[in-house]
Amino acid sequence: MNTLFTPRLILRPWRLDDASDMFEYASKPSVGPAAGWAVHQSVLESEAVIRRFLQADETWALVHRESGRVIGSVGLHKKTSLQGETGRELGYVLSPAYEGRGYMTEACLEALRFAFENLAEPFVTVNHFLDNAKSRRVIEKCGFVYQGEIDYVTHDGIVRRSRHYRLDQATFNQRRNA
Repeated sequence: MNTLFTPRLILRPWRLDDASDMFEYASKPSVGPAAGWAVHQSVLESEAVIRRFLQADETWALVHRESGRVIGSVGLHKKTSLQGETGRELGYVLSPAYEGRGYMTEACLEALRFAFENLAEPFVTVNHFLDNAKSRRVIEKCGFVYQGEIDYVTHDGIVRRSRHYRLDQATFNQRRNA
């Protein structure tokens, strides 16, 4: 993954020594389940997740410039649409200690710019559970277009309803240049 910069954040490849920062937010019950994954039980579990991130090379560590700490992640995961098109799916998580300040919108907009300008992706999709209003706001601020509801299977096999969105490269460019 290329390293990306925003005014307040650095999106960079993960490092194994980021595990304690990840565990700090991933161990909170309000974080993982809101995204469909389990609460981390140990720093070793966070390290194992980082190893998977490094292998897939699709997820950035989200570094707060002022503190130098990892405060979340942003990923662009390969995705095939129902029509057979290939693009990306945006995924993200933020430490609750940094919520409400626009960090996630800032990071997601930079990831979208990278997806469309550097990777030349035709589209990016994103989803959120029906009860996740915080993610819904980030998605709206990034200009995604609502497509409908879908079922999502969580880490423990439970099916939850999600709202599904899509953003095409042309729409992103129009909104950016407006």
